[in-house]
Formats: sequence, structure tokens, C-alpha cells
Amino acid sequence: MSTASAPPSLSSPPAPCPGRGYWPTVVAVGSASMMLPFSVTGAAVALPNMSAHLGSSVGTAQWMLNGFNITFAALPLAAGSLADRLGRRRVLLTGIALVGALSLLVALAPSMAVADAARVVQGCGAAAVLASGAAVLAHSTSGRRRQLAFGILGTSFGTGLAIGPLVAGALVEAAGWRPVFLLVAAMSVLAWRCALRAPESRNPEQPALDVAGLVTFTAGLTCLSFAFVRAGAAGWSAPGTLLLLAAAVGLVALFAAVEIRLADRAMFDVRLFRRPEFVAVVCQPFTVTLGFVVLLVYLPAYLQGVGGRSTVASGLLLLPMTAPVLLLPLAAGRLAARTSVRAVLTGASALIVAGALLLVTLRSDGSWPALALPLLPFGAGVGLAFGVMDNAAVSTVPVENAGAAAGIFNTMRITGESVAVAGAAALLTTLTAARLDGSGLSPDSATRIAGQAVHGEVAEAHHAALAAGFTSAIHTLGLALAALSTLGAVLTCLALAPHRAAVSALDEAAQRARS
Repeated sequence: MSTASAPPSLSSPPAPCPGRGYWPTVVAVGSASMMLPFSVTGAAVALPNMSAHLGSSVGTAQWMLNGFNITFAALPLAAGSLADRLGRRRVLLTGIALVGALSLLVALAPSMAVADAARVVQGCGAAAVLASGAAVLAHSTSGRRRQLAFGILGTSFGTGLAIGPLVAGALVEAAGWRPVFLLVAAMSVLAWRCALRAPESRNPEQPALDVAGLVTFTAGLTCLSFAFVRAGAAGWSAPGTLLLLAAAVGLVALFAAVEIRLADRAMFDVRLFRRPEFVAVVCQPFTVTLGFVVLLVYLPAYLQGVGGRSTVASGLLLLPMTAPVLLLPLAAGRLAARTSVRAVLTGASALIVAGALLLVTLRSDGSWPALALPLLPFGAGVGLAFGVMDNAAVSTVPVENAGAAAGIFNTMRITGESVAVAGAAALLTTLTAARLDGSGLSPDSATRIAGQAVHGEVAEAHHAALAAGFTSAIHTLGLALAALSTLGAVLTCLALAPHRAAVSALDEAAQRARS
């Protein structure tokens, strides 16, 4: 990466190359981005029906999700770097085509083995869309149009996350699992046709491909993803899990060493991590998306298993959290223009803290207003953050390197979600199992029954203890999320302070002068 120009500040985004087809570009990136969370949540909803129809074992069927998640998590940075070199629109078109075509193949799959293999390749396409979409918008928009475009992008992600389970559930109940994947294939047609009208852009310097960086980083994230899968089956202390985690740490450390050594020829300038504002932005997924995904995954299971509510009823009860994610991203961009990205992201984290603290009022038999009390501020904070996070991530680097910046940001986003879902499951299971002490169950049996309850299957014989344990566990989880979001709010407020940006700019200028 060249350091010929200093990365622009958050408040002054780089001037993009002008291009035609603003709305087709926005529709292409928005609809393509909506496919991604739906490909995750929709597939999870369809899995039980799919497994039964194709006569698959639970382990084989689970790889339909794991295979996608592994490639989806491991490849965004590689895809973003390739987009900067080969062309951002080209990578976006390739990613959309892969997601759509492989979704069609899954819908027509005669066996679970075919579906599993297709989903691995589909995850590669999803990583390409995730990394290149934000880079395309960063290069082809500016000013208020950029704020609007990234607000729509945030709304698209939020829509896919929020309504994906409801739409997929309705499709499965009405016509089985295949329409879930046919819908993604149909969405890809619109996205691909619109993307054809997006302007092409790439890094004009055309640096040589950083093969060593691509291999070490992708291998490290692949090991980390496999470690999550292994931990779910064998536990976090299993030798295989620990070995994979150690390999992931070693490979990522080797990646950093390679990138520092390559300097200007590296696919991603790790020296950017010296900039507090860049670190603050790329760490936002851990303090924003993390809690939202955890609640989106485990609150329905709580409401259905412990509360005895139906799938549709539990989905409707989550509207106070999901509706703001659909409505607020567009408003967040305008609010940031009138105030600052710092104010919006700090305020968003503060709202999430308030919602997380109010989770201690949650009860399985509580009324809708009682459930809305914590979920509304939580969803409002996430919705505001979704409207500015992607724009902030690509605005901290020169526009020619927007693909790599989007890649590292989205790698943090997906890795954070994976860590969150796995870690929350372990925490909720452990805390719920503790309430089964004295019930005559062995520790292994208590853990197994608690784990089933966390996923919505509550044993009737232990309903009272499981209800109390699961409720208490969610209260504890809320406190943990509140602490994490408080830390995020403080760090964001400090790192994005105007004087920090000025100091970073001076440091960059001095570095250029020395070189």
C-alpha cells in the first residue's frame, strides 16, 4: 500500500471518482447485502426441514451452516484486497453470481452432501459481496449521497437480519425448505443486473499481489472458524480445539509480520492500526453487532422454550428491537452529518448499554410492553450504528484502499458474531445448568438438558428450574453486554475526538516527510 497520501479523517471523506448510475449502484449493493444475513438466518431456519427431507444425519446437516460460515468469515480481507487490484465492480459481480447460482444449486440439491459442498463455495461469494460492496459505494459516492447510500446499506443488513427468520419460517411452513434458497437466487438476479451499471474502480497503482499475506491471513481465519465448529462439538478445552486456536493465533501473527516487512507492497497496511480512530471503527462490530446477534439468536429460543410462545409470536415480540434496525440507519447518516460520526457511534453504544441493563427486568411470562422496555433502546442503538459503521470504516483510509478496509472491518464483524454466538451459548448453558443442582442429574446430563433449553427445547420435568436458570442467565448476559458496550462507548468517544484526528494527520505527514 502506498503512503503517498494520508488517510482521510472521518469528518472529511475522500473525494470519489465520479460515476453514473447512482441508484442502480445503491440498489445493487443494498440488495446484494440483504442476501447475506438472509443466507445465514434463512438457512438455519430451513435446516431441520431440509435435514428430514434429504434423510441426513444431524452432523452432516450442520455442515450446511458450518461450511458457509467458515469461508464467509475467512475470506473478506482477501476479497477486499483482490477488489482493490482487479476491480471492485468485477469482484462484486462475481460474488453476486456465486451467491445466486450456488443458492439455486442448494435449492435443487438431491442430497445433503451436494448442499454442503455448494454452501462452502457460496460462502466465498458472500465474502466477495461483503468486502466489495462498501468499497464500490465509497468510490462512487460523496457528501450527502454517500451518507444516504451507506444508510441504505445499513438498512439492508438490518432487514436481512431482522426479517430473515420470519420470512424463512413462513416459507418453510407454506412450501418446505427449497423456496428459502430459491428466494436468494431470485434476489441475486436483481442485484446482478443493477451491479452491471455500477462504475468500475481499482487501486491505480496496481501493486503486486501479496500472496504471502493472503495465504497466512485466510489460513488463520479458517483455523479460527474451524475452532468454533470444533468447540461446539467437543468443547473449548478439547485438544483439537486448542490446537486450532493456537494455529489461528500463530498464523495471524505471521500475517502481521509479513505485512510489516512488505510495507508499501502489503495487501493491508497494518500500520493503520496505530491510528486510534481506525481501531475504534473496526472494533465497533464487537460492541454493537455482537449483542444484537446474540439476542436475535437466543431470545426467540427463550420465548418459545421457556415462555411457550409460537415461532410467529416470538418473532413479533422482537419487533421493538428489530424495527429500529430497519428504520434508523437512514436517519443515522443525516444525524452524523449534522453532528459527527463520533457522536452517533458513542450515542448508539450508550443506548445499547441502557437496553442491556434493562434486560434484568426480563421475564418469560412478561407482557409485550415489559419486553419492549429493554429491546427498544437496544434496537435503536444498533440501528443508529448500522447507518454509519460501514461508511466510517472505509473513510479512515485512502479511497484506493477501500476494499481492504472494508475487508478487515467485515472480518471483524463476522468473527465477532461467531465469537458472540459460541460464547453466549456456553455462558447461557453453564449458568442454566447451575440451577439444576440438586435435581439428581449428573453434571453431563444437566449440561445437556440446559444446552437443549438454550436452543428452545425445554424438558417438561425440569421446566421450573430451567425457566429460572435461563432467565437468570439472560440477566447476567445483559450485564456483560452492558459492560462491553460501556467500554466501546468510552473508547469510541476518546479515539474519534477531533484533536486525535489532527494528531494522526500530523503523524502521517511526518512519516511521509521522513520517507
